[in-house]
This record gives sequence, C-alpha cells and structure tokens, in this order.
Amino acid sequence: MRIVSKFGGSSMADAMAMKRSAQVAYQKQSSIVVVSATYGTTNQLIQLSQLAVQGNQAQVDLTLKEIVENHKEIAYDLNINDSDDEHGQLAKLLGEVQTLAQGILLLKDLSPKAQDRLLGLGERLSSLLFARALKDVYKGQKEVSLFDVKAVMKTDNKHTEASPLIDQIKVASQKTLIPRLENGEILVTQGFIGCSPEGLSTTLGRGGSDYSAALLAEASEASLLEIWTDVAGIATTDPRLCTGTKLIDEMSFMEASELAVFGAKILHPTTLQPTMRAQIPVFVGSSIEPEKPGTWIRPECQKLPLVRAMALRSSQGLLTLTTPKMLHHHGFLYRVFEVFERHKISVDSVTTSEISVSITLDEKELCNQELIHDLEQHAQVDIERDLCLVSLIGNRINHTAGLSRQIFKALGDDINVRMICLGASRHNFCFLVDQKNGSKAIQQLHQHFIQESGGLS
Repeated sequence: MRIVSKFGGSSMADAMAMKRSAQVAYQKQSSIVVVSATYGTTNQLIQLSQLAVQGNQAQVDLTLKEIVENHKEIAYDLNINDSDDEHGQLAKLLGEVQTLAQGILLLKDLSPKAQDRLLGLGERLSSLLFARALKDVYKGQKEVSLFDVKAVMKTDNKHTEASPLIDQIKVASQKTLIPRLENGEILVTQGFIGCSPEGLSTTLGRGGSDYSAALLAEASEASLLEIWTDVAGIATTDPRLCTGTKLIDEMSFMEASELAVFGAKILHPTTLQPTMRAQIPVFVGSSIEPEKPGTWIRPECQKLPLVRAMALRSSQGLLTLTTPKMLHHHGFLYRVFEVFERHKISVDSVTTSEISVSITLDEKELCNQELIHDLEQHAQVDIERDLCLVSLIGNRINHTAGLSRQIFKALGDDINVRMICLGASRHNFCFLVDQKNGSKAIQQLHQHFIQESGGLS
C-alpha cells in the first residue's frame, strides 16, 4: 500500500513536533512524506521580503536572526552535529535566505521569481530537518531520503501562483519518483514548491502544500492521502464560531469540496481535485493526537445526511449589474463573465432576474477599479460590502421539500438574507447576510440542524 502523508506547519513547529510527526509517518508506513515550512516561517519570509523592499535594514537583520536561530535550535534538538551532512546543508540554505534578503534590500525590488525562490526556502529547510527526524526513527530499517520535489512538480511560469502541468508531473514521476518507491525508499519532500519550464523555482500559492501532496498522490498512484494537522479531523463547523461542534467521521468528495470552497480552513479548495480524478481516499487527522479517529473523505459514503456541515466565508461583496439590455437579449452574461475572465477573478455565487444579475466575490476584488470600469461598459454597477456567505453542505439539498422553511425559521426574524443561491448543486445551499450577523447565523443553524436534529439523516 502506497501512502502519501502531508504534515502542516504546526506538525513542523519544533523538534518535538517533528519527532512526534516522524513517529506517525513510521507507524502509518508512509511512502512519501510532504512537509510545509516550520510554523510561522512562511509569514516571516513574507515579512522579510516586505521589509527588504522598504529598505529597513535593522528589521531585516532582526527577522533573519529569528529565522536562523529557530532552525538552528531545531537542528540542535535533533542532534545534528557539525560533522553531519545536514549541518552543512542547513547552513547553505540559511545562507541563501540571507543572500536573497540582501539582494532585495539593495535593489528595493521584489520580483515574482525572487519571491518564489525566497518563500520556497521555508519548505526546503523544514524537509531537510524532518528527513533527519524520520531517519532517526527508522534506525536504518529502511532508506529515508530527501527528495527535491522540483524534479517532478512541473508547473507553468506564472510565479507566485503557478499551475501544475499534470501530464508532465505524471511522466516525471514515472521516471524519477516511482522507481525509488519500488526500491523501498521512504521519500521526504517539499510542498508548495514547483519548477517552471525554465527550471526556476515556482510556488503554488498559499495552501499549496496540501495541493502538492494530492498531486504527488495522484502521480505516484498512491492508495491513500493523509493530511496531518493540529486538529483531529473536520468539524461540522468552525469551532471558533459556535460551541457544540462535532467531528465528522466520513464525508464524500463532493461534500468536502463544497465545504473547502465555501470557507472551511482545514482543507484548501484545490486539494481534492487530484484525489477525485484518481479516486484516492483522503484521511484528515491530528499529528498531536494520531489515535483519534479523524475524518475520512471517500468517493462514496454510506451515511448521507441532509446537512453534514456548514461554513462561513467572511469579507464578501455583492455586485449587482442592471440594464434593460438583458431583457430578451442573448449574450449579456457571456460579456459579463468575459470581463471576470480577463481580470482573472473567481466568482462564487450568481443570481439573475429579467434585467439584472447579482454576483458575489471576495471584497478585496471590489478595489479593482479597472474591473468596475469594464463592467460599467455593460450595465449600471451597484456595490454592497460587509457581507458574508453562509453555506449548508450536505446531500439532496435541492430536492428536499421544506428545507428552506427550516433554514429561515432557524435564522429567526432579525437576520436579513440578502441573496440566496440554490439549485446548482445538490450538496450546497448558500446565502448572503450582513457580516455582523454571520456568526449568529451559523450558531442558530448549527443548533437546529446538527445539535438538535443530527443532520436530519
């Protein structure tokens, strides 16, 4: 059985966390281990680049010192000595962080290529350290090797948000990855990082480590993908929003995909795409409490409750485009969505009437004046801010009589619903409310559908 295991930043936080995660990987007999940067390092590297562009030498030096000392402390706690290969490799990588920071500082400019090279060092550092932790656990029973993911993670050259080249990843994996697995090697590699056609480092964007692991699971023909984090599975909603949440024992690919897209923090929306293509089950568990049952995500599930979970996506905006030209005329929606395509902006939910269309999107996109200007060439544009999108995720949602009545009854009389999106998916019912009412809406819906009704299975 070939298993790809991914460990997040909290599982790489320090030497103790790495040793604990290494024990998990050993017990689960992971074939490929994909790691994120140590906890907080990616944010430090982003901060470092911003300070360097500003020319703030003192703060650059301070941030560099924090990064260097943190990784050296982990190395010391893992008993990496001056004579060990890892010691020299660590020094070289930390030196590269310093060199890049000084280059950005001198130029007061940060190119996307330089940003990718700098941010990718977080995973290169953590994978080097974790490989040592895993070697110590195996004690020579199997060969544990550090694998450079750039050898297989082929992407386009859109730096900072590169797209994987699926066919090329599969070909490269057949040539350089799978033979090593078949020889019994355990490979430790990096998430988040890719390689452009020019051979330069790219990154898959924030949340890209989970995506990397899923792509490697698909390319290596794995039997299982494990996502190890600091929580013991996927909850019925964000525990920070309300009390009484429950861990979900299993859910379908479609349910998990909807939950990720509409706001669940534990899974990145792109993670499930490769595993869905290859029909690879996914397990989400806690590296701190690996004995907990966790959450299984499968192609099909035995239990299919009407409401499995709910999510809240904050900081949403609503664009309403109004024009008489829509009435009995074709092509209007095509022209509107062509504008969004040209600006590379993702749309969440859409509703239409005879002469208007309302579209939800992240509020930050409303600052794009070129987008607004281009939309105004087609219709009057009205903008509403400070909204949030509430989503109920489950099964048979668009074929269940009386569900809407229950939802609005649970919300009560003091929460106004600004827009509803229902019918496109049998797994999702979503609507907009004021930002100030988002948490309250989740609390009341969770109380009714999960705590009192058990998901209405």
